[in-house]
Amino acid sequence: PFPKKGKSASNGEMLAQSCFACHGPRGASVASPMPIIGGQNAAYLMDAMPAFKNTTRPATIMTRLVDAYSEQEIIAMTQYIASQPYVRAQQAVDGAKVEIGREVYARACKKCHIDGGRESSESEYPLLAGQWLPYMQMSMADILAGKRAVDDKFKAALDKLSRDEIDAVLHFFA
Repeated sequence: PFPKKGKSASNGEMLAQSCFACHGPRGASVASPMPIIGGQNAAYLMDAMPAFKNTTRPATIMTRLVDAYSEQEIIAMTQYIASQPYVRAQQAVDGAKVEIGREVYARACKKCHIDGGRESSESEYPLLAGQWLPYMQMSMADILAGKRAVDDKFKAALDKLSRDEIDAVLHFFA
């Protein structure tokens, strides 16, 4: 479904520069509320863009920005962004929560977020290992409040977890 390398790939590199203004060089965010997008799964990025556009995924700035791009430009941008290295955030986490989160991960998350969140079983799922904790916490708050749609499989997994278990597994991923 993605365009072949060539003009669209270089166009994606050019267009992605507007993303990197907030998401950091090559998508390696250095600010905790801003997610790391470089190296993220292309299908996940492609799913996020229309969700920003139709506001089923809350994001004030992204909702405005995505309207400026055509579908082909979004494809080129996400392909380029996905080709960048995924640079994990260096951040402080609560060690006790990480240990609880490791158990929650093994029980509830590892089928979809493989290798501690470094891979995913479906290309539409995000890489989570090393993502900024405050970003994941904000995203999860939106999901739990019903402000952000998720698929039935993810919702079913979340419904089996307490808020404390969810917080712990986010520390584990971070």
